[in-house]
Amino acid sequence: MKTFLYFLGAALVLGGLAYYLKNYAGINPPIKNPVAKEVSSLPLDKLKLPAGFEVSLFATDVTGARSMCLSPDNTLFVGSKDQDKVYALRDEDGDFVAEKKYVIYSGGNMPNGVAFKDGHLYVAEVNRILRFKDIETHLDKPGTPEVIYDQYPTEKHHGWKFIAFGPDGKLYVPVGAPCNICKSDDPYAALTRLDVESKKMEVVQRGIRNTVGFTWHPTTGELWFTDNGRDMMGDDMPNCELNRASKDGLHFGYPYCHEGSLRDPEFGKNADCNQYQQPVAKMGAHTAPLGLRYIQSAVFPDSHKNAFFIARHGSWNRTEKSGYDVQMVKVDDHGKLISMEPFMTGWLSDNKQDVWGRPVDVQPYVDGSLLISDDFANCIYRVTYTKK
Repeated sequence: MKTFLYFLGAALVLGGLAYYLKNYAGINPPIKNPVAKEVSSLPLDKLKLPAGFEVSLFATDVTGARSMCLSPDNTLFVGSKDQDKVYALRDEDGDFVAEKKYVIYSGGNMPNGVAFKDGHLYVAEVNRILRFKDIETHLDKPGTPEVIYDQYPTEKHHGWKFIAFGPDGKLYVPVGAPCNICKSDDPYAALTRLDVESKKMEVVQRGIRNTVGFTWHPTTGELWFTDNGRDMMGDDMPNCELNRASKDGLHFGYPYCHEGSLRDPEFGKNADCNQYQQPVAKMGAHTAPLGLRYIQSAVFPDSHKNAFFIARHGSWNRTEKSGYDVQMVKVDDHGKLISMEPFMTGWLSDNKQDVWGRPVDVQPYVDGSLLISDDFANCIYRVTYTKK
């Protein structure tokens, strides 16, 4: 028996080593969030923007800053994933710097998603939706939130959530695949819709591996979202995606097809990829596009408005890192891709190895500027156009 157990243990070790060498050897190690940096250590001069644009710091020491939402009274709410906190930021004197920072929730279970409606703040944890009623009247004493819904899956793999209220007044909540690649039942790998009053939840879109950002086109009302492609198919495939949902009940391919036409080697060998929705834009392999908004800023020039601005968080498993930027995507009246080009770069070094920041979400601000969260540099940037 001892001999059998010895050889069994050896086989398991060798098998694990073989798997590592096949899938992980030679790639960059995962990037860990550092402690909050001093303001003076953030090299803003390295950030590159089109001519006429400038970047400044709206807020610092916002550790793990991720998803954002803005109230009508201009309180910026910011969720976090690994820090388990939700922040409220206020610019009280109108100088476009947030002097006031409140920690309104602490000790949560990946409270990444934040949404604001009718005076209330909604926070998405892994398996729960919370509500802070009339939050702006007591930012300094937020109290215990109300649990609106607690029936989402508890798996943390792709369990953190971006949330937003749609034009229909319902709260849209994604549920990522509980794996890199696998088949799963509802509500996994899907986008759900929750009525926060009746507590009714329904699946509205399927075949979505892990979306951490979506928005609605202001003219058409159609849903647009990013999706993060699977890993372990090499440095350059599959592409992450920008998708458009013209109606409910669509399927976007996962786990059978990726980037539109690429069959999965395990689950898509006999798949007809044409039966699934095709991405509007392929956004690069492993680049991790997250937050996006359709920008119609009155202060941005015509060349940089009426477009989607998308934060690419950056790769964790490519031999040469990619992403770590904000892209501008223009589409025509029919939702077809016109162009995709870098808007803000400089977080990734020229050698494609060293990183000092990772953009997560974008949020239009009251004056037409653009706020960008960074969970690696632990700050909120403000980008505005000054050249007339």
